[in-house]
Amino acid sequence: MRLVVTTIEFFHDAVCGWCYLLSPRLRKIAAKYPVKIVHRAFVLQRNEREMIARFGSLAQAKQEILQHWEQCQRYAEHPELINIERMRAAPFDYPTGYLAALYAKAIEKLGGQQAHWDFFDAVQRAHLYEARNIADVQELNAIAKAQEFTYPELLATLYSPKVKQAVINDKLRAENFGIRTIPSLVIDDTKVVSQTLTFDQLEQLIATHVAS
Repeated sequence: MRLVVTTIEFFHDAVCGWCYLLSPRLRKIAAKYPVKIVHRAFVLQRNEREMIARFGSLAQAKQEILQHWEQCQRYAEHPELINIERMRAAPFDYPTGYLAALYAKAIEKLGGQQAHWDFFDAVQRAHLYEARNIADVQELNAIAKAQEFTYPELLATLYSPKVKQAVINDKLRAENFGIRTIPSLVIDDTKVVSQTLTFDQLEQLIATHVAS
């Protein structure tokens, strides 16, 4: 009998605290059920201009987003891995996730979905726990190098029209499903879930879908 694999599209942004909670839960699901995780970039703000338009100022952006971190911390399996005070003390403005999304898509083209996932998780840890500036090329290069991708290797694809278009295409796909917030999941092109499920909720959802 042919094994039926469930496809879960995971729409996320590297700066999203709720995505940080959901990703390890999805890893546990992928280890237990016949599912394929497809990573989709959903960049909340692409640059400082969009940050200011959304929050009023860069200072206000950091203050408000760190309040979101406090909420995430309350629902985290490992709240110590969300380091609010370290990010509050960081000397840089709160970063956007656009450059990280470009890197992730370039790495995806070189190494596939699993490489994208491993890089995304490493960037999120660098952002939410280590308080590193993930809008900085040098920081992203260091993370990519730790994932065994070198900058010369990435450079050939990183700023290519195909990589930029891949980020755009993911956002367009989100719009097709009516997705406005992240994290969001699309299951087998039919079911959209736009919330951060607990592991038990996620497992119940996937187990029911797989059995149907």
